[in-house]
Amino acid sequence: MSTKQVSIPEIGTVTLYKRRGNRSLRLSIGSNGEVRVSLPYWLPYKAGEAFALSKMTWIKANQVINVSASLQSGHAIGKAHRLYLEVEPLARKVTTRVAANEVRILYPSTYTATDAEVQEAAQKASIRALRKEAEALLPQRLRALSGQTGLDFATVAVKQLKSRWGSCNTHKEIVLNLYLMQLPWHLIDYVLVHELTHTKVMQHGAPFWKEMERHLPNAKALRKQMSAYQPILSPMERGVA
Repeated sequence: MSTKQVSIPEIGTVTLYKRRGNRSLRLSIGSNGEVRVSLPYWLPYKAGEAFALSKMTWIKANQVINVSASLQSGHAIGKAHRLYLEVEPLARKVTTRVAANEVRILYPSTYTATDAEVQEAAQKASIRALRKEAEALLPQRLRALSGQTGLDFATVAVKQLKSRWGSCNTHKEIVLNLYLMQLPWHLIDYVLVHELTHTKVMQHGAPFWKEMERHLPNAKALRKQMSAYQPILSPMERGVA
């Protein structure tokens, strides 16, 4: 991987990453407001700079969100859990508990809910809850859609992915992002059908979208809706393709 940092007056410092496996440009913002552009190895760095400039309005809006946002008590986690951040006066350290329908974070009175240690504990516990939901629900939903579409797959696994909702290789092995549980069900189905379509057509192109629209006639509209979501738990890090 090769990297380069550039200063763009309208945005600030932008870190450009070249990765050999990348097929497209991707923009993300870290929790500290850092702007990152990942691009294919064969593209010039200038293409990454131009891409960042083209997304300037989005960057400025989300840099503000990233710096200020934090997980809060009452935050919905997936389909079944809710997050609770509570002071425990006798506690000496931050503790977590993931139950059937709640993620509970207890912290000493010397902390606040927005302290880094409390937020890190909330993130990790919430991700455990998402994984639990995803492993219970996504494979069975994938099998149901496989039966409906006639698109078969070999295996399915649930993982925490940073920038992709899912993947499918040439062996028909599907990986699904646990952050899918943060999406509405109709968009979860869109992603699952998308990966199932890859079992028949690997490359994105006219044949792929034609096959996908055989199973989801409104695929184009759903694809546009997907642009409003990113594989994250909270606004602490956002990305855009």
